[in-house]
Parts: sequence; structure tokens; C-alpha cells
Amino acid sequence: TSTGPVDYALFVDNEPVGVIEAKPEEWGDKITTVEEQSSRYANSTLKYINNDYPLRFVFESTGVITRFTDFKDPKPKSRRIFSFYQPETILKLLQEKKSFRGRLHDLPELDHTGLRDCQITAVTNLEASFKLDKPRALVQMATGSGKTFTAITSSYRLLKHAKPKRILFLVDTKNLGEQAEQEFMTYIPQDDHRKFTELYTVSRLRSSYVPTDAEVYISTIQRMYSILKDEPLDESEEEESLAEQMTQPKEPLPVVYNK
Repeated sequence: TSTGPVDYALFVDNEPVGVIEAKPEEWGDKITTVEEQSSRYANSTLKYINNDYPLRFVFESTGVITRFTDFKDPKPKSRRIFSFYQPETILKLLQEKKSFRGRLHDLPELDHTGLRDCQITAVTNLEASFKLDKPRALVQMATGSGKTFTAITSSYRLLKHAKPKRILFLVDTKNLGEQAEQEFMTYIPQDDHRKFTELYTVSRLRSSYVPTDAEVYISTIQRMYSILKDEPLDESEEEESLAEQMTQPKEPLPVVYNK
């Protein structure tokens, strides 16, 4: 590039779209210290190609840790990803007018019809958090306040307006997963007369098989962990919450008296 040699340049259909800054595995999390360098390369001119535009995608990788930045985000910043995107995925991202984080800014004002005050507050504040580029949020609601209904309302709005690829709905027991599935099946949004499951595919994971055609996946934490670890799961483990398993009293130690 015009500012130095880049380790790897990414091309899709013979067009440059990004750069990769590679470092040894022992760098570990220190890989973040080269983000400024890789960003500079992305905003430079390639030596043998007359690119008059900055390259959108930037990766830093040790081969174990890989971080990714999409410069089409409203506030670009790197995030850790599991692996490099396939060329087809990068091409699809290029064809979108806005990135997912950009589309989060397009969420319209919430229709309050049929919602409780606490549900309105939860969805509104959650979406405000997303627009501030805070990808993690915690919603605290009292028992009986309609937490699942609130989560489904938020999921519907995200799928319709921000168009994420998929949503993972995690629960800690099989029973809660079944209840959530039923609520998804009966949920009817205010701006559409069709049920949620008529608009989007909802799949509750019952085995290690994960279908690829769903927008919402319901899973217990136990099953998702077993899938990620590629380990078998005793289905009885889904019957009891992890919190209950961790707080079960231990067997008392035997008391031995001296004679």
C-alpha cells in the first residue's frame, strides 16, 4: 500500500475489499494493538491497483484470535469473531446498503399499543442502547411482567427492521424453552395480522442438529454448550436449571466420634 506493506489483501470478484494483519499466536489479545496499523492500510492506496476508495473490511489475526472491523458501521470498532468470513459472506455484506449496526439506527418508534409500561421501557431502552453501539445489555423485569412477550416484541422489531441473520433465545430449562416456543407461535405483532411463526421460522433445538433455515433458535444453555463443545448431552440435564444444580446442598460429611 501507499503507507506500507500489508500482510494480506482480500479480493472479491477481483475487487479489493479488505486487509488482514497477521501476527504470531503468542501475541494473544495484544493483537488489538495493531488495529491502527491495519486501519491505516485499509485507508491507503494499493500499489498495483488504482483503488480510489477505502477498503471496508479489516481483520487482525493470530490464527487463534481473529478480530474484525466493518468500516461501514456508524462507529467502527473491532470485535472478536470465531473465524474468517467466507467469500460469499463478504460479498453479501458488500451488497447491503447498510451494515447490521447501521440498520439498528433505523428502528422506528415503538407502537405502545397492547404493551405495559414496563415493557415499553424495556424495549425502548434496549433499542436506545443498541443505537449507542452498546452490543450488550441487561433487561431486568419483575416476575409476571411479561419478560418473554417483551423479548419476542424486541426480536420481531429487530428481524423486521435491522434484519439480523438469526436470533438465539437462550433458556435454562427445557420447560421454559417449550413455553417460549408456544409464545412465539401465538404472538401477533401490532403492525401485522399474521403470527410471528407465519412471518419467521422458529426452531427449538432438540438435538445437536442445528437447521440453517430459521431466524430464531430456542435452546437451553446446557444444549448450546454441548453443541459448541461437540459433546453428548444427557437430556435430563435440561430439566433442572443450572442455578438449581449449582446450589443443591451437598451431602453432609459423616461425623465420627472418638471412642
